[in-house]
Amino acid sequence: MLQVEIRAEGHLDEQWSEWLADLKVTHTEQSETILAGRIADQAALYGLITRLRDLGITLISVETRDSSTDQASQPPIS
Repeated sequence: MLQVEIRAEGHLDEQWSEWLADLKVTHTEQSETILAGRIADQAALYGLITRLRDLGITLISVETRDSSTDQASQPPIS
């Protein structure tokens, strides 16, 4: 499993969470959306990025961490 945090421009409606791998949707004051949670693997990440592209969403950053290792030493992304 991969822990992922994706920052995108604008405020994406929370209804997209289920369609976007059930990631948690959080809005920032800087008019950004943070999508965070766990996904199966690198292939799922590429699929997720493709869906965001298809929606016309501009990505700011994508960060991942292997959640199967270091779980005790690193807090989960929320």
